[in-house]
Amino acid sequence: MDRVNIILATYNGEKYISEQIDSIIKNSFKNWKLWVFDDGSTDRTSSIINSYAIQYPDQIYFRQNEKNIGVTLNFLEGVLHVNRCKFNGNEKAASNQNDEIIDYFMFSDQDDVWMKDKIELTLNHMKKMEQKFNKNSILAVFTDALVVDENLNKLHSSFYQVNKLDTKKVDLAHIMMENKLIGCTVMFNQPLLDKMKSLPKNARYHDWWVAMVASAFGHISFMPKATLFYRQHSNNVVGNQTFNSYVKRRITTLNKQKEVITKVIKQADDFYNIYRVELSTDKKMQVYTLSQLNKYNWLKRRFIILKYGFLKTGLIRNIGLICII
Repeated sequence: MDRVNIILATYNGEKYISEQIDSIIKNSFKNWKLWVFDDGSTDRTSSIINSYAIQYPDQIYFRQNEKNIGVTLNFLEGVLHVNRCKFNGNEKAASNQNDEIIDYFMFSDQDDVWMKDKIELTLNHMKKMEQKFNKNSILAVFTDALVVDENLNKLHSSFYQVNKLDTKKVDLAHIMMENKLIGCTVMFNQPLLDKMKSLPKNARYHDWWVAMVASAFGHISFMPKATLFYRQHSNNVVGNQTFNSYVKRRITTLNKQKEVITKVIKQADDFYNIYRVELSTDKKMQVYTLSQLNKYNWLKRRFIILKYGFLKTGLIRNIGLICII
């Protein structure tokens, strides 16, 4: 029996949280469990979630963090907490099933709205991946998203088209330099979660870390269909941007972009320290080389970027990368 565990990280999300939870409840796939982790909200978010947890005690779990840890760690600690808790006796008894439970995992933002068949379609795509490889393989699936404004009015039909991101370049070298996976569209399997045994200190985003694990040890597949309404508003931690706005922001914030590259290098260093024993020889060299990039001189840094393929999508992005690296 398939079960989908949805990890929802919240922080001061009272404005949209009910709409998002309602969209999950209305999904066509019903064997899900929603794990909500609040990061110290000071508005009505906690009370709203509590009301849902009381109404759906077997499907909605709510936990408040002792202190604010930030969105990335809230998601990553949340999913590790799920892995520790999901096999307790009460949950097995509540299922009333003798079949083996096969767990899958999804991330959810607090302000989106899921399409009614999001879980079902994503799980079907995951099943195709399992047929292509096998159920024990480390697998991640991600989908497109319909970009909307605060009131769910359509802005763009495809997140990836408007951002001009190449969803085919998900090899480790590309993924380490540019994440392609929007967390709210991602599903991954139990073998991938089992691989996430240690929390990184310098992970840039939870979905980026999952993407690196999947690319290094397994497989990633893109389903070119929008499965949610990806809401854009002033409080987004990471939001959609057009390609033109992306270029403009990069030009006007060069120092910040250099800081971003430094963070990417630190993330690679974390990945190397956690997984160096398990990585294949070639991937270990890739990760280690990126983790040491700041130690090389101006010319060698650029040589390494090109040699190992630590590149982004498109000529303009890569020209910018070569200029600031």
